Amino acid sequence: MVHATRRQLITLLGGAAVWPLAARAQQPPKAVIGFLDPRSPEAMAGRLTAFRQGLKETGYVEGENLTIEYRWGEGNNERLPALAADLVRQGVAVIATVGPPAAFAVKATTTTIPQLFIVAEDPVRLGLVASLARPGGNRTGFNLLNSEVVTKRLELLGALVPGARRIAVLVNPADASNTEPTLRDLEATARAMTLQIQVLNADSNREIDAAFEAMARDRPDALFVAATPYLTGRRVQLAQLATLHRLPATYSQRDFVEVGGLMSYGTNVMDAFRQIGVYAGRILKGAKPAELPVVQASKLELVINIQTARMLGLTVPDKLLSIADEVIE
Repeated sequence: MVHATRRQLITLLGGAAVWPLAARAQQPPKAVIGFLDPRSPEAMAGRLTAFRQGLKETGYVEGENLTIEYRWGEGNNERLPALAADLVRQGVAVIATVGPPAAFAVKATTTTIPQLFIVAEDPVRLGLVASLARPGGNRTGFNLLNSEVVTKRLELLGALVPGARRIAVLVNPADASNTEPTLRDLEATARAMTLQIQVLNADSNREIDAAFEAMARDRPDALFVAATPYLTGRRVQLAQLATLHRLPATYSQRDFVEVGGLMSYGTNVMDAFRQIGVYAGRILKGAKPAELPVVQASKLELVINIQTARMLGLTVPDKLLSIADEVIE
């Protein structure tokens, strides 16, 4: 009787060892999505956390039931078409892109793989979607509205530096779809405010340094940094150089102010990345990009760094402090 029980026990234990193997064999394969960005991974750590949070909200966790294939332009937009083609060859289920150059690289490579974009310009005007409510095709995404707030950013800079008459404007010429509308709106606003603007181009670290050397020579009263992925990726360098040259500067995103920049006005970018993560998860579950409306930024935030203002010898007016969403001490 004892022997039979032991045999039964051994059989049961043996079976127990087989069950997890069988269960593992039956697990569905991990979903694979692509992520294409013109910057480097170091510049994107916080944003990637938000992107993964959005995926998690829809039931996808990287390393568990999801693999993300990352491709980085490392500051060189010319690399993006080859990186996009590589993701398409991999057969990923969705490709998330940041900035128009990455979005256009994927658009030129596939009309079938669902694509998500984050852009600062109207995606209908860019030609990425047919309409905001019903994008059509294989693309949808998030509009940061940065180009729409150019006028407000210049007005806020004027309120912070009331004596400013000559404004330097730093743009990335490689990102024409952001740069052209920004300059168009800036020039119209500057005329109305009787300001002179001096446009400086930067598409590399060396060109950023050269732009600040030009500003040291010409002594503008303030600096307007355009909203482009490349310049956002260089935010620490830009904030430090602006302070070093004692230039009051306005930026499009709070990331700049958190690393010592003076003032930002624009969309909460972390929320944009979270929303794109949510959309990626929904597409993995069967939603069609053509039927997912483009998300329009709903909250614009003003962030001011008081410590930087003091270093620049500026007194922030009470009317600005009262409307600021956050004041960094």
